[in-house]
Amino acid sequence: MPSAPAGPGVSFLRVLKSEWIKITTVPSTVILLAITVVVMVGLAALAAWGTAQLVTEFGATGSPEAAQAGPPAADSLVPEIPASGLFFGQLLIASLAVVLIASEWGTGMIRSTFSAVPKRIPALLAKNLLIALISFVVGAGAAFISFLIARPILASADLDLSLSDDGVLASVLNTGTCLALIAVFAMAIGTLLRNTAGGVVTAIGIIFVLPLVVAIVENLADWIPDAARFLPSNAGTQLVTAGPIADGALTQLQGGLVLAAWAGVLLIASLVITKKRDV
Repeated sequence: MPSAPAGPGVSFLRVLKSEWIKITTVPSTVILLAITVVVMVGLAALAAWGTAQLVTEFGATGSPEAAQAGPPAADSLVPEIPASGLFFGQLLIASLAVVLIASEWGTGMIRSTFSAVPKRIPALLAKNLLIALISFVVGAGAAFISFLIARPILASADLDLSLSDDGVLASVLNTGTCLALIAVFAMAIGTLLRNTAGGVVTAIGIIFVLPLVVAIVENLADWIPDAARFLPSNAGTQLVTAGPIADGALTQLQGGLVLAAWAGVLLIASLVITKKRDV
């Protein structure tokens, strides 16, 4: 009896398409991404309004010293405004990335995924690639919309914000880069823990709670502030910095490399452990 002709098999593009369908057909995922954009843009608009009010207040005091000190202080805040919603953007994207992967273990869907892709690694790489690309578009898009909304608000106080200003365009793009790396970082944690609640708490704890703890105890030893520069959230902040770099702080490139190292190490660990561990 003649055998049936062999099909094209499971290619990475087919796996990528399958994971794309999984992500985009879940309404809660689309809603959360939309909320991320709205929150980031809203916070940037609020920051622009606050900066404009700062200039107006200094100008209304009638004090020559205040009038002289006010605008330069405000000018230093202006380049940072498009990325000012990054903090909450990280929170929402990290939570989404954990849920997308850990929920598959919770529902048992991961068995079907690995049955279709027995090598496992292509499936995990497809998930990470897609969430990274989506997060980049969301982050950079939100920062660009924030830039467009902030310009007229700042113009009301005679403050100018332009993409040609030093560091502004890089900050807009790096907002997307930061969210992409945070997404891979969080998805790796969700893959390692295989638990939605545990993964979300761990990711948020490392990104948000740990820097607060370090800030509280940083005076106990001289090395603590130096080490704090290499925490994921602090490195991400430096990645989107558009203004002058403080003495001893990481540069944009260094911040990006540190955050990429966190994401890369955890991604590799998650791939290796998932390959060896039973579903």
